[in-house]
Amino acid sequence: MADTKAAAVPGRAQEDQAEKKPRSVRVVLLALMIAMMLAMLDNMIVGTAMPTIVGDLGGLEHLSWVVTGYTLATAAATPIWGKLGDMYGRKGAFLSSIVIFLVGSALSGMAQNMGQLIGFRAVQGLGAGGLMVGVMAIIGDLIPPRERGKYTGMMAGVMALAMIGGPLVGGTITDNWGWRWSFYINLPLGAVALALVSAVLHLPKKRSKVGIDYLGVVLLTVGITSIVLVTTWGGTQYSWTSARIMELIGIGVAALVGFVFWQTRAAEPVLPLHIFRSRNFTLMSVIGFVTGFVMFGATLFLPLYQQSVQGASATNSGLLLLPMLGAMLVTSMISGRVTTSTGRYKAFPIVGGALMIVGLYLLSLMDTGTSRFTSGVYMAVLGLGMGCLMQITMLVAQNSVEMKDMGVASSSTTLFRTLGSSFGVAIMGALFNHQVQHVMSERAGALGSKVTEKSAQLDAASLAKLPQAAREAYQHAVSSGTHSAFLLGTVVAVIVLAAAVFVKEVPLRGGPQKPSQDGDGTPPPVIEAV
Repeated sequence: MADTKAAAVPGRAQEDQAEKKPRSVRVVLLALMIAMMLAMLDNMIVGTAMPTIVGDLGGLEHLSWVVTGYTLATAAATPIWGKLGDMYGRKGAFLSSIVIFLVGSALSGMAQNMGQLIGFRAVQGLGAGGLMVGVMAIIGDLIPPRERGKYTGMMAGVMALAMIGGPLVGGTITDNWGWRWSFYINLPLGAVALALVSAVLHLPKKRSKVGIDYLGVVLLTVGITSIVLVTTWGGTQYSWTSARIMELIGIGVAALVGFVFWQTRAAEPVLPLHIFRSRNFTLMSVIGFVTGFVMFGATLFLPLYQQSVQGASATNSGLLLLPMLGAMLVTSMISGRVTTSTGRYKAFPIVGGALMIVGLYLLSLMDTGTSRFTSGVYMAVLGLGMGCLMQITMLVAQNSVEMKDMGVASSSTTLFRTLGSSFGVAIMGALFNHQVQHVMSERAGALGSKVTEKSAQLDAASLAKLPQAAREAYQHAVSSGTHSAFLLGTVVAVIVLAAAVFVKEVPLRGGPQKPSQDGDGTPPPVIEAV
């Protein structure tokens, strides 16, 4: 009798653990999704509030730095946060990034001039660099790749919600509470995430015996900063062939070459190059870069086309992307579920690459007579393709490295996607601007050239003031510009399909386990991740 009770107690304990684990994981995931939303919502909310901010603080000539400072800090900090998590523990690094982000948000809300706002936005960006990386790396620690597909729908849903709701929330907050609440709104949400992560997330503490690779950090930061500035300033503030852009290119190339050289000698490299020996990881980095290139280019030009050519309202600009984002959400959830149930994933990057090519080509066919329904169908095709790629890219990248490199794998994949978006916006934007100005000068002569000499992207108010002939010329010009931009995207997207073909379907960790070989029927021990 005693033996029976003794055997029953451990069995009950294991059942309790098994029930408790999913519940704990769900609570942690809630906190992670809140943090992920903070990082994604911020730029979209602030972008809507920018005209009001400039009206209050002045400094119109420094306006672009409010976004650029944040982007630079985020991109430069991303790989560093990933490495800190690997060296000193994921939980501490993630909590630190949330705190820095909230401090930056509070200070940005209290800024008294444009200089202060730019500086505080950079602080906010430093924290934001750790939010996305922390979310992905912690999920990589807690949930085996084979099981992770169940949760990809949550991540895709957060992304869609942020892109659709960001402009709406930003406009509502600015109109009713004032622009400072565009930053203050982060504080209660961040406090909830901070409390949940602190209370529920339990990960092993780490302590690296080797110090931080400071030289690597400096070289990588200089290299990334130069790249982002080249893509931000090139073709807008400075000519692509100007001395300033050439200097930045030279500095960036020298810094990155020096960084790669140093990483082969550093005791604890910021970005260990051995992770690129995995073919799948390298291919996922390439696919992530191109996906970022295409996705952020599309989200820039689609609302512009629908507002300028189809006469849609700028107030609801986020809703204009609903067909693309809805399709992306659906395929992301389906691909995640199928991957979890079958353990197979190679088909998704191939199908995603093919659909992306088709979707971008269809979008390049839009002209002044294209209906909203037709453009919505084209966007949905592109969204189906991106949904097959967004979460699978991170999943395969994390499955391609050892657990000790989970942080740098997550941060590298995120960084490549960020750099891809910078290049996409810059290159597609330069092509768009050139085409718009060319068509405007052809159709409207000197007036057309004058209208677009400062910017090829006119807001609704500026467009309404134009004479009828100039307005029609501008609609044709925007149509021609989006055609060129999406045609370029179609060509670049071929790289995704080519890379996907060479992906090797390595079994995902955490798949079905073979029965215990002990011969006594004892199940393997339950390892509590949370």
